[in-house]
Amino acid sequence: MNLPTWITVSRLLGVPLILILLTHPTPYERWIAAGIFLLAAGTDWLDGYLARKLNQVTEMGKFLDPLVDKLLVFAPLLVLVEMNRVPAWGVFLIVAREITIAGWRVNPTLQSGGVPGANLWGKAKTVVQIAAITVLIAPLPEVLDLPSQALFWLAVALTLVSGLLYLLPALSPPKDAHTPLGPL
Repeated sequence: MNLPTWITVSRLLGVPLILILLTHPTPYERWIAAGIFLLAAGTDWLDGYLARKLNQVTEMGKFLDPLVDKLLVFAPLLVLVEMNRVPAWGVFLIVAREITIAGWRVNPTLQSGGVPGANLWGKAKTVVQIAAITVLIAPLPEVLDLPSQALFWLAVALTLVSGLLYLLPALSPPKDAHTPLGPL
């Protein structure tokens, strides 16, 4: 295993720590969990940068990175549902989108022209998800509850929009496709 893959695996190790800290959290434990989450989320950029810079992109890394990213996001979201910080149906929308896109990526028969990389919408979705999860974990003053909830719903909206924008080009018929009835 190379350095970028080790960094990816280290991100996965943050998940159980976050879950343990949020089991019956004190405000102090919530701050620590928020810090661990933010640090782990930051390693996503680092491992990708190093893999490209050191020319160490591997099939294992391409498989592990998105899997670990999803586990890092899903775990605290599920705890936030249990803590009554976010509704389960909002988390379901995020999980459903992520599973759909992951399934789409691993099924080569569904893509024409290969698997597209992350676009601006996907990157914005990731940043807003990380920000929303962090502020919802942190024991912020009650006056920030509404902005924290708004950030969560922005994350849900960006998650759905980025998923649709990812799938729409692949679902559209090719421009040179002929209909059986001829031009209409």
